[in-house]
Amino acid sequence: MGTTSLGSEIVGVINKLQDVFSAVGSSASQIDLPQICVLGSQSSGKSSVLENLVGRDFLPRGTGIVTRRPLVLQLINRKATSTQQNGTTAKVDGDDPAANADEWGEFLHLPGEKFYDFGKIRAEIVRDTEAKTGKNAGISPQPINLRIYSPNVLTLTLVDLPGLTKVPVGDQPRDIEKQIKDMLLKYISKPACIILAVTAANTDLANSDGLKLAREVDPEGQRTIGVLTKVDLMDAGTDVVDILAGRIIPLRLGYVPVVNRGQRDIDTNKAISVALEYERQFFENHSSYKGKAQYCGTPFLARKLNVILMAHIRATLPDIKARISQQLQKFNSELQSLGGALGDGNSANIVLSVITEFCSEFRTVIDGNTNDLSLNELSGGARISFVFHELFNNGIKTIDPFDQVKDGDIRTILYNSSGSTPAVFVGTQAFEVIVKQQIKRLEEPSIKCCQLVYDELIRILGQVLAKIQAFRRFPALRERFNSVVVNFFKTAMNPTTKLVTDMVAMQACYVNTTHPDFLNGHKAMAIVGDRLNANKPPPPSVDPKTGKLAPGQLNNNKDLDVDVRQQETSFFGSFFSASKNTPKKKGAAVMETPPPIIRPQAALSERETMETEVIKLLIHSYFNIVKREMIDMVPKAISLTLVNHSKDNLQRELLQELYKPEVLDDLLKESEYVVSRRKECVQMVQALNKAEEIVAGV
Repeated sequence: MGTTSLGSEIVGVINKLQDVFSAVGSSASQIDLPQICVLGSQSSGKSSVLENLVGRDFLPRGTGIVTRRPLVLQLINRKATSTQQNGTTAKVDGDDPAANADEWGEFLHLPGEKFYDFGKIRAEIVRDTEAKTGKNAGISPQPINLRIYSPNVLTLTLVDLPGLTKVPVGDQPRDIEKQIKDMLLKYISKPACIILAVTAANTDLANSDGLKLAREVDPEGQRTIGVLTKVDLMDAGTDVVDILAGRIIPLRLGYVPVVNRGQRDIDTNKAISVALEYERQFFENHSSYKGKAQYCGTPFLARKLNVILMAHIRATLPDIKARISQQLQKFNSELQSLGGALGDGNSANIVLSVITEFCSEFRTVIDGNTNDLSLNELSGGARISFVFHELFNNGIKTIDPFDQVKDGDIRTILYNSSGSTPAVFVGTQAFEVIVKQQIKRLEEPSIKCCQLVYDELIRILGQVLAKIQAFRRFPALRERFNSVVVNFFKTAMNPTTKLVTDMVAMQACYVNTTHPDFLNGHKAMAIVGDRLNANKPPPPSVDPKTGKLAPGQLNNNKDLDVDVRQQETSFFGSFFSASKNTPKKKGAAVMETPPPIIRPQAALSERETMETEVIKLLIHSYFNIVKREMIDMVPKAISLTLVNHSKDNLQRELLQELYKPEVLDDLLKESEYVVSRRKECVQMVQALNKAEEIVAGV
């Protein structure tokens, strides 16, 4: 008796844990509790086995899928208090509540309601199943928890699972077989689950769907126990002795043969007590089983399951203990992040600590000394550096002053910049005009660089807001933080873009031709002269003895006796070539009015080519100096007025905007999610504390 009560106590511990976690909800699945799951194909006799174990008729009956949701059945042995006959409770199969005062059922979804009428238990199972799965033959993984108190049961927890089916009937979903199989596997694949595989003895064991599925998750048969039903329906002269001896499909926990009520017995309301007596006599009188009758039948099955479950619970308790404490730690720390069980705290202190944490994190992300450095992408300050030294650098370098200013344009600018007095030497004004024009092109990439850095700061803001847990708790505070910081960045952008534009204007307003790196005019002339001479034909060769030209050479100046000046083109020759073709009137000076538009009419002359090349060389030299300076200075300017300014002054701005008594309460309104999540965490912590207490008592 001591062992039985101890077994009941240990099984009771798991029942209590099951209730604790079922009351909380889905989180309970994180701790797998030991349980016996009943597995078998439809019509293998699962329901009858369970009813025989309870000694009561309470499960829905019919054809097709009857069990459409898992039924967690907790059998609890309790001492009889009502009228006793010879030390045992009077057993009545009727529905008189008074006669059955010691036996009742309770559903977890109907707390405090006792069902003395087992017919009403069946009706409630059907009602609740239909409420969750509809009236068609759909299934649901959401369990029904039923607890039965009775002096006639051994303390035991069983999970009745839907029967395996092959072909959909009626309006069942087409994939009903897969749906059921997936649900069953979810239960039986847990290592803490003992599988009770029910198979009809009058079919071939090798075709047993229950054993086949059990084999998938327990190939060695370590945690599977076989139940052979319908032993009384086997052909005369056949028995299950070979199966019981483990010669067909061996299971470590063995097989138990039982005899249930047939369909006709159920239809005629044959009492279970009568059926159990028939079962006992069948095994005691059958030639194959009478020698082992004490190991056959429902009472032996109940005792065996009780012992197996007790041993299994004992073996898994240390693991359950460890998991409970691990979960407790996890939920406690989450609860702390949600502001504790009451979610209270001084609002001023909370805002102050969030501002401090935010600014510290913001600086850390920009400076790069963060602990959670990403391994596969740039983040934070490194992205700003990338904008400066890759995007901006390359953007400036790609600007070519001569992609917009062609040689012909330079020639025109040379003439125009000389004004009314043609320049004797290369016009420096043309050089300044073109350089200033090109320097202004640097403004666009410089302002774009400011915008890109601003975008990166907004990105960092998003990262920091997501990282700080207080913002999940207080969405209003998060929104306010976001808008204050964004406005701060926008305000800082005004002086930043002004400084950058001023830097471009500075470069454009004063061209420093004394810069040490600048190529001066003389040097440029020499370089261009060398280049042009290299492309010219060689000069006429002179006889060294006579000093005269070699035979065949012409002396353009002397031998032809032509005035050189007559051959020279006019200063504006390339612009006004049309004038040479006009016929002359004798005795009159020919002079025309200038055309309305004077455009170049010919290719560059030698002098123009030389001057143009010199100007280009000077522009190239000076523009490269400016580009280098901008590549160096613009990132410094942006760092000063935007990045460092934000790092240094953000905290002051946040304190000024948020640390005001009149706004604190509005900022610290908690989100619905946080309130509900805290409630869940509090429930879970309470449940786990209770579970820890329960387990500690064993």
